[in-house]
This record gives sequence, structure tokens and C-alpha cells, in this order.
Amino acid sequence: MKTLTISALDGFQLGAYLAEPAGEPLGGIVVVQEIFGVNAHIRSICDRFAEAGYMAIAPAIFDRMTPGFEVGYAPKEIEHAKGLMQEFDIKSSLLDIEAARTRVCAAGNVGVVGFCLGGSLTWLAATRLDGFSAASSFYGGMVNQFSSETPRCPVQLHYGADDASIPAENYLSVRNQCPEAAFYLYENVGHGFNCDQRGSYAPEAAALAWDRTLQLFESALG
Repeated sequence: MKTLTISALDGFQLGAYLAEPAGEPLGGIVVVQEIFGVNAHIRSICDRFAEAGYMAIAPAIFDRMTPGFEVGYAPKEIEHAKGLMQEFDIKSSLLDIEAARTRVCAAGNVGVVGFCLGGSLTWLAATRLDGFSAASSFYGGMVNQFSSETPRCPVQLHYGADDASIPAENYLSVRNQCPEAAFYLYENVGHGFNCDQRGSYAPEAAALAWDRTLQLFESALG
């Protein structure tokens, strides 16, 4: 596990966290952060994928605004992170995600997974970028804005039924407009249910979504 610098196609250099498996990798995984940076939670996701046999990388997509940005989940930290979204550029972030994919593609086929903001960007990586073999999007609140786009690889979409940030009309419109994607709704859980560092953590739903994601990658990455 290490931090490194990667270069996007526009020449921008950004940080990334890389976790490598003990043996020959089964493939590569790009892990796309929430608005909180490549923090302890996102690094732990990379580590878990490495334990499962994958080379996993999390690009620091907020480096274009605030290099090295990383916060937790206290109210003030959440507000600080939300403030940065006023400057966030989706097109540039996709360049950063592509740079991360390029860094791990030597490991084999590459999947992408993301959470919250990263969940929305995971959908866009699946619809706009070549080279991904599978995508798993967790509670992507902006997916509905881009649901007319067609994925270029198999996609899973994971939502909490009680997500205060993503009302039912949002995720139900995604389900209806994206029939090609595997849609999973987890009852009685809210936003961030996969994060064991948040009060909204729901262990059973998180374990099921994780198993489904691993099954997708095992099938698609070969």
C-alpha cells in the first residue's frame, strides 16, 4: 500500500493511493472517492480489494482544487467538503479516473467502483470511458441526470431506500431509465450505508452490496 503520483491526459498530476495484492493480481479496480477525499475509508476499500486479489487504486480527484484534501464525517468537515463541489469539474475528474485505470491496466481487466460523488462518476466512467470491464455505483445522487447515457460495460447500482440525500423519485427514475443495469435497493438504510466510519453504516446491507460487487468483478474481470 502506497501513495503515488499519476498523470492525466491533460498533463495534470494528481495523487493516488495504490493497494497491491500479495500474489498475481486478478485484475485492476479504480475506487472513486466520496466528497471527503481519499480518506481512511476509501483507502480501506482499496485494501479490501487487494486482499481479494485485485490491484486497487483511488485517484485523488479533488487535487485539482485542493491538493491532498482529506476529511472525515463530522458536521464541519461535511460542510467543508460540500463547499468544494462548487468548483468541481466532472470532465476533469474523468481524466483523473482514466489516469488511474491506465496505472492498473497491466494487472488485467479493470473495474470501477465509487461512492456518493464517486458513485455518480462511476456511472459516467461506464458510459463515457473505454477500457472498463465492469462498474459498481453506490448511492450516486447524480446518476439520474445522466441516465439517458448507455453503459459500455456491465453496471450495478446500489441505493438505500431511506437515503435522505437521494429521494425515491431519484433512484426509481434511474431504475426505470437504466434497464440494462443491475439495480439493488436496500431497505431501511440511508446514505453512506457502506461506510463503517459513519453513523449510517448498515453492516448487513454493506456486506450484501460488497458481495454483489465482488461477484460482478469476478465475472467481468476474469
